[in-house]
Amino acid sequence: MKKKIEVQDQNIHNVVIDLANSLEVDYEQSHHEYCVHLPEEIGSGYVRSFQFDFGVGVVETDYLLKKELVFKLEKGVIHPLKIIFNRESSFFHGFEEGKQMREIRRLENTIVASTPTNNHIFKIPANVPICIFSLEINRKLFEEKIESFLPDMNKDLIDLFRDVNGVKQFYYKNNYSLEISKFISEFTECDLTGFMRQVYLEGKAYEILTYQLKQYLDDLNEPDKRLIIRQATIEAIEKAVSIIEDEIESMENIVNLAKRVGLNQNTLQNGFQQLYKTSVNEFIRNYRIEKAKELLESSNLNITEITYKVGINSRSYFSKLFKKKYGISPKQYLDQVRNQTDNSQSA
Repeated sequence: MKKKIEVQDQNIHNVVIDLANSLEVDYEQSHHEYCVHLPEEIGSGYVRSFQFDFGVGVVETDYLLKKELVFKLEKGVIHPLKIIFNRESSFFHGFEEGKQMREIRRLENTIVASTPTNNHIFKIPANVPICIFSLEINRKLFEEKIESFLPDMNKDLIDLFRDVNGVKQFYYKNNYSLEISKFISEFTECDLTGFMRQVYLEGKAYEILTYQLKQYLDDLNEPDKRLIIRQATIEAIEKAVSIIEDEIESMENIVNLAKRVGLNQNTLQNGFQQLYKTSVNEFIRNYRIEKAKELLESSNLNITEITYKVGINSRSYFSKLFKKKYGISPKQYLDQVRNQTDNSQSA
């Protein structure tokens, strides 16, 4: 059984106040921050709002619901421009009740603007962790601030921010970057108090906005020509690394590896270059030699067995790679290891 809640967002704190009133619980207020904790019958967790100058605010949610919630924003008003970052499980957003709702998956973000003739509707599922960070911008109040961002914007973004009366609907979705993920974590984990907290959080909000605008421009490029690496891409690359480590003996080619982690080959290669400063093939080759060194130290396998164990089919080629990396042949290294073992046992 889902529960519908209607909230206002023209003043960012109304999100918390209206939610608290609907759930018949109290909310907490401290300077420019408001917070409501969900009652036990609804779930656990909180919704928090932060208000800064020039119409910039943040709504942060971190909760687990026992029943599905549908949030409907007030119709017939100008809503803030919303830049929403999903840090956990999927939720859904739409502009019209009964119409199509778009899924916002983990590590995706969306920029959404409604018009006074429609409104925002959010459907939040139950029994999964929900963690959303939403940067909210009142464009009328932000208008005098926008000039400092104009040089980095294209025409679509300029039109979006100058639509202070909210007459045009806007929707954009993509995965957000590692830098934005880091800034959001720094915002949510801030333990400062008082004036320093307000200044620090406002600075982080602007960092997130700036990097989001840079990413929007980067997203206009083809996927394999983008300069900003996405958080979702990083997770796919980390998955590729796990596959390499687990299956080094029978490692497939790069094309198949890219398909298994949901990336194209160029994106996988670019990601390895950015994260590990090496190509995928070089990474695999280095891992094979490091794994061989570990087996020489810890196993009873001979050199030929170790060669095949790390996915190399030629003992001479393996010896060449090993000596190039460690300055010593595998046989010489194995002799050293065994001599050290014999000496320690005799002692």
